Amino acid sequence: MTTMIECTEGHYEVQEISYGKTYVWCHEHVVVECDCGERPVLSASQTLCRCGADHAALVRKVLGSHEAPHPWDTEYDEWRNKQDEYLVSEETYELELSRLD
Repeated sequence: MTTMIECTEGHYEVQEISYGKTYVWCHEHVVVECDCGERPVLSASQTLCRCGADHAALVRKVLGSHEAPHPWDTEYDEWRNKQDEYLVSEETYELELSRLD
């Protein structure tokens, strides 16, 4: 019987570089113990053990429910909130223009 040993969800790794940040995608994978004794690292695109056993059903079941968040979402939300502070309504803009006359 095939047993799941470890599951790593897909995720982004943030790397600092001289001009900012870069986001590197690390694919999700599953380590299983096959009936043959091997412990292959499997992914959505690689589901076969060296012995030829196909573990696609297990891989789909384990990996199918994961969805990784984007690490830049939080930064964008913070930036967007700051931008909203500087947005002026059309009514306020017209009022300010009328004061200049």
